[in-house]
Amino acid sequence: MTLMPLDGLPQPAAPAVDPAPLGPPAPTGPRSPAAARAVRLTISLLPLLLIAGWAVVDRRSLYDGVARLASADPAWLLIAGVLTALGWVAAACVRQGAVPERLPPGLLLASQFAAGAANHVLPASIGAHAVTLRFLQRQGIPLARGTASLALYSLVKPVAKTAVLLVFLIAFPDMLHFGDLLPDTSTVVLIAGGIAAALAATVVLLAAVPSLRRPVTGFLGTALTDARVLHTRPSRYLPLWLGAAATPLLQGSVIAAVGFALGLPLSWAQVVFALLIASTAVGAVPAPGGIGPLDAAMVFTMTAFGAPVGLATATIIGYRVLTVWIPLLPGALVLSALVQRKAL
Repeated sequence: MTLMPLDGLPQPAAPAVDPAPLGPPAPTGPRSPAAARAVRLTISLLPLLLIAGWAVVDRRSLYDGVARLASADPAWLLIAGVLTALGWVAAACVRQGAVPERLPPGLLLASQFAAGAANHVLPASIGAHAVTLRFLQRQGIPLARGTASLALYSLVKPVAKTAVLLVFLIAFPDMLHFGDLLPDTSTVVLIAGGIAAALAATVVLLAAVPSLRRPVTGFLGTALTDARVLHTRPSRYLPLWLGAAATPLLQGSVIAAVGFALGLPLSWAQVVFALLIASTAVGAVPAPGGIGPLDAAMVFTMTAFGAPVGLATATIIGYRVLTVWIPLLPGALVLSALVQRKAL
């Protein structure tokens, strides 16, 4: 039925209104502010709780390291502290170089300081990558491009470290006798077989699960596009590669400074080269911040270079206290502050 208005034109009848559905309405409103604050507070306190638990479990190492550092040369320890801070600057440079957008320098440096605390709680750099990815998203960078920047970061670091290792091999051919540190043939074959098996498993997985191909190809396309754009801009590829190359040099310099403070009878080049070999050998072991496997490998390599086992062990313990335990609580507080400010 139609209604005839005064102008004579037909108008459609009003549509029938469906009766209200039975049952309570679906909750479509936003989460309450109190619940959001409770979740954010829980996330802010979680790093502090994890650190407290770790301190209880590893209290003997913490006590021994602090006791050894208390009797060390304070001048060398100060140098080691400055080099540790420069390591966070280098990490921020690499992170900036991995994205085309300009990031706020202060917040970026704070995020890397906080990421260091998260990196020592979760294995395989998962904590640091998670903090950085959340920071990038808060800066308006889409998830796909943020993930691509993490992939570029993870690729550039070992490539730059390998280049630094080759430079050391060329620059110090006589001083660094590393024949005893090279793996035997069976170990090399085992490593090569593991890499080949991982690549083959990836190919088979992509071939067997078609639904994975589209996101993987999209991710690779985004990563390659961003990498190509970044390498046309010196303001991006210079901090990316120079920061990645400086990272192992700074880490090795921190270990050397701690060792000099304790009387380690090795040169700077030997300590840095020991770190390059040790980190390359145990890079695939998913330990939190490399703690554990890297420590054992460092003690072994420095002992092979002529350092006493006890002094090499004390150096690594002191290095861990200086670079992990001392910055851990401030890093966790910065992480909580960034969460509270909604920068993460």
